[in-house]
Amino acid sequence: MVVACSRPPVVQTSAPPAPKVITDVAYRSDPFLGELESRTFDYFWRTTDVKNGLTPDRSPSPSFSSIAAVGFALTAYPVGVAEGYVSREQAADRAFMTLKSLYELPQGPGDTGVSGYKGFFYHFLDMQRGRRFARVELSTIDTAILIAGALFCEEYFDGPSRSEVGVRAYADSLYRRVDWNWAAPNSPAVSLGWTPDSGFIQYDWRGYNEGMLLYVLALGSPTHPLPPTAWAEYTRTYRWEEWFSEQYLNFWPAFGHDYSHVWIDFRGIQDPFMRDHGIDYFENSRRAAYAQRAYAMYNPMGWTGYGPDEWGLSACDGPADTGVSLNGVYRVFHSYWPRGSAYTHIEDDGTITPSAAGGLLAFAPEIAIPALKAIRAKYGNLVFSSYGFVDAYNPSFTIPVHTPLGRVDGARGWFDTDFLGIDEGPILSMIENYRTELIWTTMRRSPYIAGGLERAGFSGGWLGHKTASQ
Repeated sequence: MVVACSRPPVVQTSAPPAPKVITDVAYRSDPFLGELESRTFDYFWRTTDVKNGLTPDRSPSPSFSSIAAVGFALTAYPVGVAEGYVSREQAADRAFMTLKSLYELPQGPGDTGVSGYKGFFYHFLDMQRGRRFARVELSTIDTAILIAGALFCEEYFDGPSRSEVGVRAYADSLYRRVDWNWAAPNSPAVSLGWTPDSGFIQYDWRGYNEGMLLYVLALGSPTHPLPPTAWAEYTRTYRWEEWFSEQYLNFWPAFGHDYSHVWIDFRGIQDPFMRDHGIDYFENSRRAAYAQRAYAMYNPMGWTGYGPDEWGLSACDGPADTGVSLNGVYRVFHSYWPRGSAYTHIEDDGTITPSAAGGLLAFAPEIAIPALKAIRAKYGNLVFSSYGFVDAYNPSFTIPVHTPLGRVDGARGWFDTDFLGIDEGPILSMIENYRTELIWTTMRRSPYIAGGLERAGFSGGWLGHKTASQ
C-alpha cells in the first residue's frame, strides 16, 4: 500500500486563480470523440421510453428507470441538437414530454403507488408506470441530478414554440416543488434520503463528493432555500491531502470529481475553502485525474492491465461478489461497487470503468482521451459497441465461471455487456463541455445556479462578470 505524506495547505494568494482555459485542443476535432459522443447520445435517445420519458438504469439487461439517468438524458437532448444528432423540435418535444410526465406522476407519503414526495423522486421507478420500484429510497442526490438536467433544458430551450414554452414551465415547476428544508432533519445538512417505513437515512450529505450540486441547487431554491450555513456544514468534513504527488481535496471514486461539474462551471470561481488553498474545484478535479493515473501506473495491488493509458476507478459494474485464488494470490472481486483511489480510501478489485477517464476528460484531456483511445484499440468490440463504452471490464478476472453480468474471456478477462445511464451521462456531457462548453455556458445563465453559488460564498470569475452586468 502506498503511504502518502500530508503537506501544509497552499498559502492563500491575494487574487483568485484565472479561469482554467483548456489549452490542449488537439482532440476537439478528433473523429474518435465525435463517434464516442454520438454513440453515447444514442443510449439516451434510443432506450428512453417515448411515452413517459423514463430512461432505464441500464441496457440491454431488463431494468427499472433511474431518476438520475433521466437527468442525464435531459442534459443529452440539447447536446443532440448542438451536434446535429436530432432536430431542435425533436429534442424539445422529448424534453417537454419527459418533464410533463414527471410533474404529473403522483407524489405522497405512501409506500406504494407513488413516485416521490415533497418534490423529491424515488431513486428507481418502474419503467411502465413511473412508480416507486421495490422499496428503494427517496433519493436527494438523484433528484438533484434530475433537476440539474431540467434546468439545463429550461435555459437552452428559450424559443416560442409550444414545446419550448412547456419545457420552461415544467422544469421551473419541478424545481420549485422540491422542499429542501424538509429533507434536512439535521439542518442545515441534507439527508441522503428517506423511506416511508423508516424515515430519513441517518447519514447526511457532507463533503467532499457529488453533493456539491445538491447544495448549490438547495441554496438557490426560490421556494425552499437552505440557509447559507449549509455550505459551511457541507465543507466541514473536507480532507485536503497529498496522494501520488497531487495535493487536492480527496474523494476516491472518479464520479465525485465530475458529476457536479457537468452542470456547473467551477473554473475561476472560489468558495472560502478554495480561496484558502489557492485553486478552484476545476483544478482540484484535474489533480484527481492525474492521481488516478499515477495510482494505476504504480499498481500497488498488481492487477493486470493497469498503466498510463489504462486507468479509471469509479462506481461501476464488476464481475461478481466472490473471492478466489488467482495465480497463487487470494483476490476479492465485487459486482456493482464504488471503486476508487485516494488518501482516504482505496477500493480496487482490478475493474476499470471508461466512465472514469470519460468523466474527467474536460479536466485533463491530454491523459484521459489517449486512455480511452488505447482501451478501445486494445479490446475492440469487447468494450466499445452500440452505445460507446460498456460500463466496465476487468482484465484480471479470467476465471471460467458464470457471472451475473457480462462475459468472461479466459485469456483477456471479464467484460460487461451493459451500459449504465449514470456512467454514460458524464462521458457525453464532459465531451461536450470540452469541445464546445455548451452545458457550462448555458447553465451560467441560470439565476438559480448563480444564486446558489453566491449564497454558498463563491465569488470571482464568471460570477463577478455576471453580477457586474446585472
